[in-house]
This record gives sequence, structure tokens and C-alpha cells, in this order.
Amino acid sequence: MHLIGRFFSAIHAIIALMFTGAAIALILTSLGVASSALHAGFDQDTAQEVIEALGLLAAAVVALQFAQTIAEEEIVRSADISAPTRVRRFTSRFLVVVVVALAIEGLVATFKAIREDLSQLTYAAALVAATGVLLASWGVFIRLNRAAEELEPEAMAKAKREDRKLE
Repeated sequence: MHLIGRFFSAIHAIIALMFTGAAIALILTSLGVASSALHAGFDQDTAQEVIEALGLLAAAVVALQFAQTIAEEEIVRSADISAPTRVRRFTSRFLVVVVVALAIEGLVATFKAIREDLSQLTYAAALVAATGVLLASWGVFIRLNRAAEELEPEAMAKAKREDRKLE
């Protein structure tokens, strides 16, 4: 069983490295987009390209957060994801970054639609609305999950002990 655990930890490490590589590629792409935009001058087109570069950076943050979460939860902690406390914390780490990234992407899409094609504004609004629904759903999940956590106080204590591995 120990060998299987190491195998899965190695796979998780590879996935975390791939997310990190993707984040670095997005950061470099964002730098290129912003740099070329700034060399072109300071006008509305430059502003739009800089906003798009911010969208790429938001995606890079998501990829880095995924890499960090995978590394911390699956490699460092070797956490058991079945406890309600661990599920809430694991899910929350992903969702906080995803919600922020989607909100930024919604703003980027809104600015782009206003500047280029108003018919795309419906899709931007749908993205912003869906982000709001995701945020509200996450809040409901946390609220309902807290009741389950109260039934297992030892799981919260175990999660806090696992957190000390990261200090």
C-alpha cells in the first residue's frame, strides 16, 4: 500500500509541475502582450490589450494555485479528502481562485464587448452572472458543510495538525 501511495504522490507531483509550467507560459505570454501593447502607444487599443494581459495573469494565478494546492494536499500532507473539514478546505482553495479569475475574465470580456462588438455583451454578462451563482453556491456549500464539521470535531483537529506540516 505504501508503494501505491508513493506512485500517486509522484503522479500528483508531475501534475503540479505541469500546472506550474502552464502558469509560467501564461505569465510570459501576458508579459509579451503587455509589452507589445505598451510599445504601440497609449490609447484605447493599448488599454484593451493590457486588460487582456490581466486576464492571462488571472489564468496563471489559477494554474499556480492548483499546483500549490495539489502539492500541499496530495504530496506534503497526503491528506485524506473524505473528512468534511478537508473537503471544505480543499474545495474552497480552488473556488476562491476560480471565482476571482472568472470575475476578472468577466470584466475583460465586458470591456472587450463594449469596445469591439456589443453583441458579445450578452456572453460577458452571462459569465459575470454565472460567477455570481458560483460564489453563492460556494457560500451555501460552506454553510451546509459546517453542520457536518460540527459532528466531527476530531476531523478539524486533524486538519489543523496537518497544516503544521506546511510551517
